[in-house]
Amino acid sequence: MRKQYSSKQFLKGAMVLTVAALVTKILSAVYRVPFQNIVGDIGFYIYQQVYPFYGIAIALSTYGFPVIISKLVAEKLEENDEEGAKDAALTSFLFLCITGLVWFMAVFFGAGMIAGWMGDPHLKPLIQVISLSFLLLPPLSALRGYYQGKEDMLPTAVSQVAEQSFRVVTILVFSVILVGQGQSLYTVGKGALFGSIIGGIAAVIVLIFFQALKKEKKLSSGIFTLSKDYLSIWKRLLKDGTAICVSAMLLILLQFIDSLNVYALLTSSGMEESAAKAWKGIYDRGQPFVQLGNVVATSISLTIVPLVTSAYIGKKESLVREYSQLSLKISIIIGFAASLGLINLIVPTNTMLFENAEGSGVIAVFCISIFFSCLILTFAGIFQGIGKIYFPAYCIIAGVLLKYAGNAVLVPSFGTMGASLSTVISLAVITVLMVFRLKKLFPIRLIDPSFYLTLLASGAAMTAVLQGLMYLYGLTLNAGMPERPLSVVFSLGGVMTGGAVFMIVLLRGNVLSEDEIGFLPFGSKWVRLLGKIQPISKRR
Repeated sequence: MRKQYSSKQFLKGAMVLTVAALVTKILSAVYRVPFQNIVGDIGFYIYQQVYPFYGIAIALSTYGFPVIISKLVAEKLEENDEEGAKDAALTSFLFLCITGLVWFMAVFFGAGMIAGWMGDPHLKPLIQVISLSFLLLPPLSALRGYYQGKEDMLPTAVSQVAEQSFRVVTILVFSVILVGQGQSLYTVGKGALFGSIIGGIAAVIVLIFFQALKKEKKLSSGIFTLSKDYLSIWKRLLKDGTAICVSAMLLILLQFIDSLNVYALLTSSGMEESAAKAWKGIYDRGQPFVQLGNVVATSISLTIVPLVTSAYIGKKESLVREYSQLSLKISIIIGFAASLGLINLIVPTNTMLFENAEGSGVIAVFCISIFFSCLILTFAGIFQGIGKIYFPAYCIIAGVLLKYAGNAVLVPSFGTMGASLSTVISLAVITVLMVFRLKKLFPIRLIDPSFYLTLLASGAAMTAVLQGLMYLYGLTLNAGMPERPLSVVFSLGGVMTGGAVFMIVLLRGNVLSEDEIGFLPFGSKWVRLLGKIQPISKRR
């Protein structure tokens, strides 16, 4: 008989998975800074051209297929069918063996053609190296999905953290060694990408270790036996798994489009190859900013799905609306503050992280993506929670196609600024489509207009203070102070000062209840501050 889990145990498991996802997101964003410092802008360009293939493999093995497999396993366990649960995982594993092999063969044998599309034939061997990551898709997805279906989130969480940790350490160590040996940047890039394969292997070993530790009957027994309903399982994996994967791959797909045509468009419009590679590498500096900006939005999305799902299944429409409103408010606040703050501080922040202020204008425009991507991730979580898993995928596919067309039109005229603009435009269109759809589902106003007025006032106050700091930064720099140490002081000081000003004005606006403020980062501290800056009579 299936072990019964309390809601407390389930929430604990969900929290473990959320923390693991946040740690991996932070690691995935932060390591790019020392890596770029080691290999430079051209080396960063080489790595970023091929990275989206790994990002796709990660999305498939972490967010897409394991979710569907966990549902298949959970359904069997609800019927007290332990063997049926294992059969569902094994049947899924066989499907993923075919899927992973198809992806591997397509990328490995198509590497020359893909490199040709990118306009850089030297990328072929790097693409072939990263194609190996798709061969790890079956064990990673099946084992993670199996344990998640049993409401045991620890194996998935540990494997995710292990994968990113081994990957990041290997990438940085290989890069330092190969650069020190005087190897070409393409060889350094190949070594860095091999680090991603090492990370995936480490994750598989962790999952196998958990299986041995739990002393369960191995899933591999009966691996060549198909269950009677294998076709329905495969169809569900193909349809539902793909839809969830697409929603999880929003930023990766946009990066993939940039890899396909930005460099090629720059060179075809007359830019020298070395300059085009450097400018593409500079443009790619914007990726860590967006990834870090989305960390909180990711946690909201991971948290909101089970809450909305539970309320939706219980037919509690008011509760669904309440959770949706709360998550949207927090996403808007964080996305808006992060985007606007980075735009104001982009020159010192760019210098602090990447050694110089090259491309600050391009990155500033790119940082607008943080606001829209935060909203999209939250919308996707809401839609998934109410069972509308296909709509976010359709919107994202439309946005990706628009991104490709936008690059083709804007990059030849505006260079990498055109790529930034096309990213922002495509994300804005996806956001608008989701807003209209959500309004149809919930015909009443989700957020009061006073919220937006207070938000704008908070942004204006923060901008005024930060522009004053930037004026002081310019004066100090002109006085002969060393640029990079100075940029560290003004970047970190600006983040703290700007964030404090933004939150004080927002709290004074009385548009958030104490419970809502508690969901913000450092929520308890903001609640205590609220008591000092706002009279009790005005608190909500």
